[in-house]
Amino acid sequence: MTAVLFDLDRTLIDAQTHTDYVSAAADVRAQIGDWSDVAVPDTEWDAPTVECMATLVALSGDDRWDAVSDSIERYELATAARSTTMPGLADALAATAHLSRAVVTLLPERAARAILNLHGVEIATLIPRRSDYRPKPAPDQIVHALDTLGVAAGDAVFIGDSSWDAQAAGAAGVRFVGVTNDGVSTLPAEVEAYPDLLAAVGAALDSARG
Repeated sequence: MTAVLFDLDRTLIDAQTHTDYVSAAADVRAQIGDWSDVAVPDTEWDAPTVECMATLVALSGDDRWDAVSDSIERYELATAARSTTMPGLADALAATAHLSRAVVTLLPERAARAILNLHGVEIATLIPRRSDYRPKPAPDQIVHALDTLGVAAGDAVFIGDSSWDAQAAGAAGVRFVGVTNDGVSTLPAEVEAYPDLLAAVGAALDSARG
């Protein structure tokens, strides 16, 4: 293993808990009406968060994508100052400092970078949600991260906290290691998962050494 890819929200830092996705979803409905006819993985996210993210999935390639993303981003940008680090973050970052690293997130670039900077997470390669590639659970963001780092799928691991992360990693051919946040995050039973970020990083590194 030469590279580790991290999800951001509730893997490295918790922004979702503090974001008003209820209002964001209402703004999106006011723009485009209901957009619920899209299949996405089951997740423990609350309904407004799922609605916002599923709408972005459904609108991939649609001319309205940027406007909808911008509406949601207003609320995500307001989150940066209230976001909180996940347990074990500093130790996990120190343990992976020798590897190529990227953050692959459903957050937009400005919000994601603000959150990372606030908490001193120095990972240069950031693959946020953008209109020019499909968001997770599609593999596009992970494939773009691998291309940016110059790493083969078989030489990387993706660490995340949701079934969306797991599905994206599987589609990209990348090993997935899940973080359950002591049961807060729900992952499929067949997924390799650990209770916290540091344990997940340790498992990934132990496997690489073996």
